[in-house]
Amino acid sequence: MPSPTPLSVTRRQKVLVRGLRLEACIGVHEHEQGRTQALAIDVEIDLSERRVLSLSDTVNYETVVRAACGIAAEGHIDLVETFAERLAEACLAHDGACRVRVLVLKPEALAPDAEAAGVELILERQVT
Repeated sequence: MPSPTPLSVTRRQKVLVRGLRLEACIGVHEHEQGRTQALAIDVEIDLSERRVLSLSDTVNYETVVRAACGIAAEGHIDLVETFAERLAEACLAHDGACRVRVLVLKPEALAPDAEAAGVELILERQVT
């Protein structure tokens, strides 16, 4: 029996954190000052094309949660855009992360007229 032809493989892996809920002091309006609001966060991290054989080869999703909680703990943030950018930069700082998509929603921002308001940000590592 002839040996199988080697496959040409492109490896694409993602680390996902979906539906992270936390409280943050966030918002520019007067009624948003001095109180926390709920945030719903999704993070998608594309990994470089290396094999993941151990935790050190990937981005631990627990570090994503800790980064988000740490940003919220730093104090008041005016814009969800700022929160999303800080979280995306923290995720992209991990070795092996080449692209990050962060979605930050304020579920109560437009209630009862809309389910949520927020922002989605995508950062990609530039290859030089």
